[in-house]
Amino acid sequence: MSHHRLSPSVHEQTNALEEALSALRTELELPGEFPEDVLKEAEAAIADRQFPALDLTGVDFLTIDPPSSTDLDQALFIERLGEGYRILYAIADVPSFVQPGGALDAETRRRGQTFYAPDGRIPLHPEVISENAGSLLAGQLCSAFVWEFELDAAAEVASVLVRRAMVRSRAKLNYKGVQAELDAGTAPPMLQLLREVGRKRVELERAHGGASLNMPEQEIVQLPDGGYRIVAVPQLPVEDWNAQISLMTGMAAASLMLNGKVGILRTMPAPDERSLSHFKRQTHALGKPWDGQESYGEYLRTLDPTDHRQLAILHAAGMLFRGAGYTHFDGTVPEDAVQSAIGTAYAHTTAPLRRLVDRFVLVICEALSNNRPVPAWARAALPSLPEIMAYSDQLAGRMERLALDTVEAALLINHIGQEFDAVVISGSKPAKNGNGNGNGAGTGNGNGKGTNGSGPSGVVQIAEPAVTARCAGEMEPGTRVRVRLISSDIATREIHLELVD
Repeated sequence: MSHHRLSPSVHEQTNALEEALSALRTELELPGEFPEDVLKEAEAAIADRQFPALDLTGVDFLTIDPPSSTDLDQALFIERLGEGYRILYAIADVPSFVQPGGALDAETRRRGQTFYAPDGRIPLHPEVISENAGSLLAGQLCSAFVWEFELDAAAEVASVLVRRAMVRSRAKLNYKGVQAELDAGTAPPMLQLLREVGRKRVELERAHGGASLNMPEQEIVQLPDGGYRIVAVPQLPVEDWNAQISLMTGMAAASLMLNGKVGILRTMPAPDERSLSHFKRQTHALGKPWDGQESYGEYLRTLDPTDHRQLAILHAAGMLFRGAGYTHFDGTVPEDAVQSAIGTAYAHTTAPLRRLVDRFVLVICEALSNNRPVPAWARAALPSLPEIMAYSDQLAGRMERLALDTVEAALLINHIGQEFDAVVISGSKPAKNGNGNGNGAGTGNGNGKGTNGSGPSGVVQIAEPAVTARCAGEMEPGTRVRVRLISSDIATREIHLELVD
């Protein structure tokens, strides 16, 4: 009598997935509910807050975010100024809600940032602040740190001023809607100016050697039936143009703090020669060689993520974006202050609702911009922030990887024995001793999905369902292959694939 393993039902699969995702919170010791004293302090801060004397509620600010976002950190206004531009960029006044040394201050330092788990957001601040009183919601009177920029005709920054002011956003827009209006030629003048300035800022970024990975973002989407799927979301042009305003603000913040000799920067070392040489060899092997004559940032802009070989190159380029961290200083300027991917000094300052360090950068920059002493509580916090943010970033990255692994395992659980078309993202050949290639082949890819053998293996990307996993077998990066699913386990997040001869 033969026995056949029945595939789990959708209901069983959904329950197993939800349990596994919920268990991640315990496994990683992610923050839970806010303590009662923190919630009371947040409510009291909202009740007692006072708005700045400067009234900019007459300015037609607007926000551009994903449709579901309610924690809105930034609001934008752009107008022409002679041959150049005037930009007002309002950033949520989170410091006005947080008493230095209080319960909320301590809790936010424990969290470090907002964690975006598939089964729900874990906010940095209580929702009464992050999604209500402190969020730059349309029609709501808010306090904000308003960065005022004057740009020349090439969109270079000519002057910067930071002030606290009352603001009121006029509209909450989303990226898809804005892009559709711009493409159709029906966008209002301010959005057309955003495109104009954004394109010029991209050119300036290219001129000073900035680099970015044009990778489609993988989003875990919950379905109406309670299940999940992974969607690859390509970046819209308007997202890049909007990001350029944030990058410009981060550069201005770094400049203010360097001139004032106090602050904290987001830094990243340039890739070393060994990494660059290895990357060059990979680009030659994948048929789109980089000769090193143009900057690697310029080269990356030429890559098309819809081409399977160039997608493999983009994955390989991840080795060039390592070592990011935070550098604090007080009284002296750090020797290496550059964020190499941006090509200049840079600071996080535009997302205080979602990232701890931005709260301190905003306060420091506003003081320096107005020739006032930096508050002692902000200076005192600087030495502790790099470690807090490094731990928080590592935790967020691990959560995202494990959550993605869990959902990928769930997507494949009903397909045991089936074959799929896939693209090889990275491959390996047998080592001389026959025990793998010495860099982890045969033991998993570092994110919970692995093979159970000791022979050659590689990482492949299955198109449908969208899954990336390690696969047993000898393979070349950038090639198309046929793979067979041997097993998939939601609880252990393990997927076992093998090449089909």
